[in-house]
Amino acid sequence: MTIAMPAPDAQVIAQRPQIVAALRAVLPADAVIDDPHETRAYECDALTAYRCPPLAVVLPRTTAEVAAAMRVSHGLGVPVVPRGAGTSLAGGALPTADCVILGTMRLNAFLDIDLANRYVRVQSGVTNLSVSAELEPLGFFYAPDPSSQLACTIAGNIAMNSGGAHCLKYGVTTNNLLGATVVLTTGEIIELGGPEPGPAGLDLLGVLCGSEGQLGVVTEATLRILPRPEGARPVLIGFDSPEVAGECVANIIRSGVLPVAIEYMDEPCLRAVESFAKAGYPDCPAVLIVEVEGSKAEIDDQIARIRAIADALNPVEFRESRNADESLAIWKGRKSAFGAMGRLGDYICLDGTVPVGQLPHTLRRIGELSRQHGLEVANVFHAGDGNMHPLILFDANTPGDLARAEAFGADILRLCVEVGGCLTGEHGVGVEKRDLMGDQYDPDDLAIQMQVKDVFDPGWLLNPAKVFPLEASAAHRAHTAPLAAAE
Repeated sequence: MTIAMPAPDAQVIAQRPQIVAALRAVLPADAVIDDPHETRAYECDALTAYRCPPLAVVLPRTTAEVAAAMRVSHGLGVPVVPRGAGTSLAGGALPTADCVILGTMRLNAFLDIDLANRYVRVQSGVTNLSVSAELEPLGFFYAPDPSSQLACTIAGNIAMNSGGAHCLKYGVTTNNLLGATVVLTTGEIIELGGPEPGPAGLDLLGVLCGSEGQLGVVTEATLRILPRPEGARPVLIGFDSPEVAGECVANIIRSGVLPVAIEYMDEPCLRAVESFAKAGYPDCPAVLIVEVEGSKAEIDDQIARIRAIADALNPVEFRESRNADESLAIWKGRKSAFGAMGRLGDYICLDGTVPVGQLPHTLRRIGELSRQHGLEVANVFHAGDGNMHPLILFDANTPGDLARAEAFGADILRLCVEVGGCLTGEHGVGVEKRDLMGDQYDPDDLAIQMQVKDVFDPGWLLNPAKVFPLEASAAHRAHTAPLAAAE
């Protein structure tokens, strides 16, 4: 399979020396990279099947430097692809040969921590995990916790509206983002939201969060922080079928109990995890990890209710943590699941999302599709909000295997939409799901979304080849040349 990308603008590439010189004139010497050997480090993100070295890379340290770079790029008609840590699984930061990559990793300062008003203000290149690490000694934490939190940046989290295991109770990035400093494509700096509730009106901060770097570059963010809970306790529940595990999730949510997390792993994933992490999980087709928090009395009550729901479905095991070490052991395998699966070979990780009531049917259909496509799939996902993460195993060295895996993945994503869900829960559309947008949205829906981009970025210079099917966006991308294939 190939992903169509706009053919690079020959006029932009011909002006490469002038573009680089103009960027160097407004940025520190070490903030501009144009050596072809060094720009290769930015040729892809975590969707490594597709690569293209950019024209140049800029690594600013301040909002003013970002604005200066954007003014140069806008003035010369150069596309800009914003990039956080490059952990996107959807190709959200895939460059084109005529673009400048604008990396946020050097925007890594903590600007303000206000415990009384429960917010922290940071530059957008700080990593997700470092926010909670900074707050931990103060008794607070930042709720969104994507699996890549050790590396991923707040800028990338905002771009993709990232979630994580503990977002069932506390929400995803948009629910924890209070404000942002944003540089528009022209270099204009705007402030959206802030720690104090603003006047009623258009929710532009909500429009920005999840827009995949297409509307502006976030350089600073104000994040909601929360006091650490009094206590937390996970339970591990094993089932003899994936469908029954899915039914248990739906029944827990239906009961009114709101755990902080419900995570799911099936037998192929459990096999890999046990080999890798020795977590001591039961040998069964599916496992749930359910964590609740609060006072001891609250925890005891919630776990008793969850046990009653699980017992009605005849679990093969119900293991309640009795101390901190047992809690760590229960979470150990889930936290290492993606690394463990990587030892088995190549895989594609999707993130279609479905209503929790549709989990049993969806899991059954994914099993049928696996047999139909002749490829194994492992399921590990945030079950509480239906944010699925099927991992399709394939061999990149076998001709045609990647194409088969992508076709299988497309069928899974269409299934998610068919049952009332959506294409992406937190990874974003990028280029991976771009050509499936027509399965979720009709042409009028897509036209309205593209009109929003027109307002923020009339020249379509910011991440122009992402999210929207290229045929649908062609009229908006006035500078775009005929399509070329990116292998």
